[in-house]
Amino acid sequence: MANEKQTGTESFTSMQKAEVLIEALPYIQRFNRKIIVIKYGGSAMTDETLKDSVIADAVLLKLVGFKPILVHGGGKEISSWVQKLGMEPHFVGGLRVTDEPTMEVAEMVLNRVNKELVPRIQKLGVKAVGVSGKDGGLLHVKKRLSGGQDIGYVGEVDHVEPKLLLDLLEKDFLPVVCPVGYDDAFDTYNINADDAACAIAGALGAEKLAFLTDTKGVYRDIRDENSLISQMTAAQAEQFIADGLAGGGMIPKLTNCITAIREGVSRVHIIDGRVPHCLLLEIFTNRGIGTAILRDEETPRKD
Repeated sequence: MANEKQTGTESFTSMQKAEVLIEALPYIQRFNRKIIVIKYGGSAMTDETLKDSVIADAVLLKLVGFKPILVHGGGKEISSWVQKLGMEPHFVGGLRVTDEPTMEVAEMVLNRVNKELVPRIQKLGVKAVGVSGKDGGLLHVKKRLSGGQDIGYVGEVDHVEPKLLLDLLEKDFLPVVCPVGYDDAFDTYNINADDAACAIAGALGAEKLAFLTDTKGVYRDIRDENSLISQMTAAQAEQFIADGLAGGGMIPKLTNCITAIREGVSRVHIIDGRVPHCLLLEIFTNRGIGTAILRDEETPRKD
């Protein structure tokens, strides 16, 4: 009887696995050879288990036919190194005040993060290349102000030269992008990773842009976890902000989502990066786990 019970349990587990694969099949077919830009940041960058989970998800996306591009942040590590070197981090309007010494630290840390991610990917059998936004003129910027205030070497992307990324994708590499660029004078600027990911996704006409965050998504009521919105159009997101329903930290995130949709990205996802394998759960399941921003002509699913 024990053997029969064990066999039944194993059969049930196998059936569950089969159902998961069948549910994923139409998404694999639909997005085969399509570009997906993943903005990697938050807790998923500091927790080793979550880091492994995100990298495994990106590798799986690559192996089933997607063309993923990873754009990473590194704000917490930059602040840590700034303090180690006896400097004090300063922020204005949520943006880091970046003088020349801070820019040197930021570029060093971001390149270090970049080159640490590449072998993690290659260890799982996928070719990866780490690039800076300065490589191939990928990210050209202009100085970004915060409330009219000059905050140093903080850049706003005004042009993306996608050839390097397209060449790498064509050669079957997974690009890992460090959010640093330069201006007309070839001075180096730090770029908000969300902004860099949004600009890259728009320039490439990506099928999907996924933001890994430390929140489950967009809530109708930030105090009620049961009010998560699973889907909304870009126009609804604009109205959501205009009505004052978006929390302060969600406003720039939603603004980036709207911009990406307007620039040709098919769908943008805000996902909780603290959930293991969040990318797979959002992309390959019918319900998903976060908030998806859709084009205006699409009809959002009712929650």
